[in-house]
Amino acid sequence: MQVIIVLALTIVSGLLLIPLVIRVIKKNNIMDLPGGRKIHKQSVPSMGGLGIMLAFAAGAAYILQGESLHSHYAIMVALGLLTLIGFWDDKMDMSAMHKLIGQLSAFSILVILGDIRIHSFFGLLGIYELPLIFSYALSIFMFVGLTNAYNLIDGLDGLAGTLGLISCNFLGVWFLYAGYKVEGLLCLAMFGGILAFLVYNWHPAKIFMGDTGSLPIGCFITTLTIIFINANGALPIESTYKFHAPIASGLSLMIVCTYDTLRVFIRRIRRGKSPFSPDKSHIHHFLMRMGHDHDQVAMLLGGVKLLFLGLVIACSNMSDHIMLPTIFVLAIASGGLINVVTLRKVRAKVRKTPPISQRMSLQLSTEDPRSRGENWEKEAILER
Repeated sequence: MQVIIVLALTIVSGLLLIPLVIRVIKKNNIMDLPGGRKIHKQSVPSMGGLGIMLAFAAGAAYILQGESLHSHYAIMVALGLLTLIGFWDDKMDMSAMHKLIGQLSAFSILVILGDIRIHSFFGLLGIYELPLIFSYALSIFMFVGLTNAYNLIDGLDGLAGTLGLISCNFLGVWFLYAGYKVEGLLCLAMFGGILAFLVYNWHPAKIFMGDTGSLPIGCFITTLTIIFINANGALPIESTYKFHAPIASGLSLMIVCTYDTLRVFIRRIRRGKSPFSPDKSHIHHFLMRMGHDHDQVAMLLGGVKLLFLGLVIACSNMSDHIMLPTIFVLAIASGGLINVVTLRKVRAKVRKTPPISQRMSLQLSTEDPRSRGENWEKEAILER
């Protein structure tokens, strides 16, 4: 019954709040303008994450009461802080250093005060319990990497929402069946907020998520993934819901974002550029060059993520020693295949495209002569 209440509360809240957010943003002219690396052709309201996080907050207020609120306060404080950082960045375009400092503050709350960290490697490479300092450093590194990886994948309509929806659904179902009721309901609360947002973010988008949404959602998924890894590792071997490759299972929840970020960083470094220099080399840019629309790319990459999760579920009895290399090899092979197919399609498209001189003469021949005369007259005036 609680599952139904949480889903209904967050979905309805999101459907009511997001149109209000759109109106407020338009009224205050806080728009995401086209141009540069951006794919959209017209101004679109950003900060849609406000609607998601407000809907999530409504669900969390119902879920977290008494002792459960006290034990999960670090999550709520960190998400609130990241929502504010994302909002300010969407509005004022913060510097990368200020943004990182704000993120590290939120992640430190989670890792140090909330004790949400990787405690053990669960036998991977013969390592079990981790030294405290190494555990802190590794966990904060994971938060920075995975949260920003999710932020970077938010490059076209519906993509980040689709990937987030899949992660929250998987985690929510697992937590509920494994006996972690509060964590499961929180995942479903975020699921409901994202689902409501996708109604307005599906192509053609009426609003974008912005850093206001991608930063707290990326952090939320990372947080619950770390809790999942620790909880899964603590389950008895005979448990029905135990994954014997907890780290590989957690990685599969962020596989598309992680692979895309690593691939882009390596590509930029090999070309002598800063790994943080912006460009159009993300995997969704490549897929759009193949001629796919926003919704097709979102569904395709969502399908890829589901295949990896399906593999992890099907091979739940295998250890990290087998599953981690398998996931890495499959991710690299899938990415390589996409690169090869994309290059072939782009080259074929270029071969079929007439030369510039031919296209210009064709355009001139099909224009209204009076229009051509007016254009030439305007060009002559500008040249003078």
